[in-house]
Parts: sequence; C-alpha cells; structure tokens
Amino acid sequence: MIGRALIGAVVAAVAMFILGFIFFATPLAGIGTKSLADPQAAAVQTALAQNLPGTATYAVPSDATAGQTTLYGRGPIATIHYNSSGFAIGNPATMIGGFIHLLVVTFLMAVGLYILSRYVASFAERVKLLILGTLGATIFMRLGEPIWFHHDWGHAIYLFVADTVSLGVAGLIILKLLPRTHLATAAPAAPPTSV
Repeated sequence: MIGRALIGAVVAAVAMFILGFIFFATPLAGIGTKSLADPQAAAVQTALAQNLPGTATYAVPSDATAGQTTLYGRGPIATIHYNSSGFAIGNPATMIGGFIHLLVVTFLMAVGLYILSRYVASFAERVKLLILGTLGATIFMRLGEPIWFHHDWGHAIYLFVADTVSLGVAGLIILKLLPRTHLATAAPAAPPTSV
C-alpha cells in the first residue's frame, strides 16, 4: 500500500508542476504580481544594486533604528526579496530543483495520508481532513503576511489560492491512488454491571 502512496506522490508532483506553470508562467500571474514599465524597472533595479549590499530579504525601512522606525510609520514601506545575481527565466536547473522540491512535498503528504488511511476508512472523511489541513496550512503561510507585515492582500490571496489548489489536487491524487481500507470495528463494550 505504501508503494501506491509513493506512486501517487510522483503523479501529484507532476500535477503540482503543471499547476505551478498555469499559476506562475501564464498571464494569470499578473493577478498577484504587478510589473513596471521598462524605465521604472531599470531605475528601481539600479537603486537596488546601489543600496543593497548582497542577497537577502530586506525590510525597508526597518525597525533597527529610531530614525527608520519613524520612516516606517510614515511609509512607504517594502519587503524586498533581493538577489544580487541575474538568472534566465525558465532556467532548466531551477525547473529541476523546483520539481525535486515538489517531490519532497508530495512524498511527505503521501506518507501522512497513508498513515491517516490506516485510521480513517471513509474516503469522504479523508478528503475533509485533507481540505482542513490544507486550508490551515495555506491560511497560516499566505494570509499572515498582509496582517503581520502589511504586504498587499492581492498577492497574498493569489498565492493562497494557488497553494490551496496545488496542495488540494496533490492530496486528492494521492488519496485516490491509495487502496480502500476496511478498518476492524471494535466490539461494543459490555454494559456495566450493578453491584
């Protein structure tokens, strides 16, 4: 049975890869991420290169000094995921690394769903638990950023939807490939005897 779960993990990783392409390599990606015109993009890129010392994530301004705390209160503010190097869009090494990342995720899901299937026989109940677990994880991971770090809601909601759909589809694939389980029912407890 674990073999079927692992096959499900591979199929699920392929499905997540395809969904990732749909969400992030088609015009749909523009729903969650805005872009600039060429002159503005070049100006921001130059400003980043002149002011950020190296690859890291920067809060600008931060709360590291009293002056920056005041600037933070006035705005504008930004969280910048900065990489000082350039990379080709669709780099094959990135695609391979990304697929390995998806395999790790789906293998972990497969093991967890396999264990769950030993205790929950009903497919419908397994799906309910999958949905609740997926929503709990994606709400925590994606919708906290606008609350805690004041990031924009549009980007967070887009990532929330993309992650929920991807993880949900992956989990459903794995659950469908698991064989049906019939749990042994416990014998009813004997009624208490009166003394």
